[in-house]
Amino acid sequence: MRVAIPAEISNAETRVAATPETVKKLIGLGAQVTVQTGAGKASGLTDADFESAGATIAPDAAATYADADLILKVRRPEASELGLIKRGASVIATMDPYDQDAALSVMANAGVNAYAMEFMPRITRAQVMDVLSSQANLAGYRAVIDGAAEYGRALPMMMTAAGTVPAARIFIMGVGVAGLQAIATARRMGAIVTATDVRPATKEQVESLGAKFIAVEDDEFKQAETAGGYAKEMSDAYKAKQAALVASHIAKQDIVITTALIPGRPAPKLITADMVASMRAGSVIIDLAVERGGNCELSKPGETIVTDNSVRLVGHLNVPGRLAATASSLYAKNLLAFVDTLIDKETKNLSPKWDDELVKATLLTRDGAIVHPNFLPKA
Repeated sequence: MRVAIPAEISNAETRVAATPETVKKLIGLGAQVTVQTGAGKASGLTDADFESAGATIAPDAAATYADADLILKVRRPEASELGLIKRGASVIATMDPYDQDAALSVMANAGVNAYAMEFMPRITRAQVMDVLSSQANLAGYRAVIDGAAEYGRALPMMMTAAGTVPAARIFIMGVGVAGLQAIATARRMGAIVTATDVRPATKEQVESLGAKFIAVEDDEFKQAETAGGYAKEMSDAYKAKQAALVASHIAKQDIVITTALIPGRPAPKLITADMVASMRAGSVIIDLAVERGGNCELSKPGETIVTDNSVRLVGHLNVPGRLAATASSLYAKNLLAFVDTLIDKETKNLSPKWDDELVKATLLTRDGAIVHPNFLPKA
């Protein structure tokens, strides 16, 4: 069984899908591992590191993909890469398949078995494979670091001979994995932290971390969570009430971090232009949802904008990749745990159990067709 680890071709991607540690373990599972030269450079991993772990270093993508049975990637393969992959090979990556019908069709036509790691079910046995959590955790941490850097003032209260420095006020919008880590990080750095979310279960989590919960807690709010633990789309009436509450609160904040995403939909707009206009000069908004349209209506992907009232809107792409070494290490371990379930321990070959709930949840394409129920062509 040959496993290929290519270099990512996106300029925004700094992560790599394997580390020397996971390469050793893949070899222990019976794999021959090929890593494209320079694949780990942005994550601080050299070709020599991979070679010492037992991998073969390939000079280019074609040599990396040649005759590979399994390809591990960070991002969905582009059409140019699919042309190098043999039919019947398996590709595991974060596929970002929503609103990507053409890309899914190209993968299906290429004859690859494509697995989307972001669709890993949130069950006990799959916790170690949960890429959304591992990467969002880092994004939440980095958002606070980026916010502090852009804010240009101290976060904790400081009492000095020259006077008292007040603590910064940080507001976290969306209390998933990223939001909870942002709360914890901001609290450790000494800020006064508040947070909001439409899911009632998050109130206790927010308060357990020492932050104050901000929300309109009516009957709709009490039922605003899916069985899978995700946020439901709220009614227009609720959105209006919540927006009024947030508008009055946000005007007093120094740093706002937005993390709200609904799977398969554009990011909900939580911060309007009027709300931004109400904020104090020097305030900062970090929009972690910018790649799905943004939670702030003024933020732009990959840009930092300074408004007329001197509010900084930060829309970094690939925030986990801003901690490339750590993000790669966690992501590679997520992949390794999933790959381990796909390998026959006796034959040392790739042998997916097609009825396994992990496979059924993540498999997008197989045998030349799109097979995931969320993306089957509509009649």
